[in-house]
Amino acid sequence: MKKIMLALVYTALAVGANPSFAQTADITALRDGDMKKLVAHDAPVATSTAAFDLADGAGTATLEDWRGKYVLVNFWATWCAPCRKEMPQLNALQKEFGGDDFEVLTLATGRNSPEGIKRFFEEAGVDSLPRHQDPKQAVASQMGIFGLPITVIMDPEGREIARLRGDADWSSDSAKAIIKALVDSRAGG
Repeated sequence: MKKIMLALVYTALAVGANPSFAQTADITALRDGDMKKLVAHDAPVATSTAAFDLADGAGTATLEDWRGKYVLVNFWATWCAPCRKEMPQLNALQKEFGGDDFEVLTLATGRNSPEGIKRFFEEAGVDSLPRHQDPKQAVASQMGIFGLPITVIMDPEGREIARLRGDADWSSDSAKAIIKALVDSRAGG
């Protein structure tokens, strides 16, 4: 019995000392409107190790390449109307908060022509987001992405801490408060 109690105390202390757990609770309290669909995980979840194509034929990368900052990963497609609607909002989020502590990473999943993505970004005025692609849906498959859009928030250790299924108003005060809380926690307040 004593060992069980010690294990419980140790677990509670470890969870309390883990900034990812503490931060998840903070962002949960900030959810309002569309952001209520953002589900913060009880514990960070591993992300995909699969490679995806960088924009303009610049090679490949993995989500691991974004470690060290909070990352909002948006899985989308050019044929997805809700995806297209939220892309300018994500662009504005990147312009406002992007930097050393936060980045919006967009991954066009499945069949999306590079020319079609480029044309859509130009028409929509999206000038601050990457045009990366997951053409064989390797990243999406490993992360259980079914349906689009789906947005995942990763912590600086590269683990998923929250997920939002469907579209959302990323220009809302709630979305901005959530991203600001993450950036502030990374920057030391």
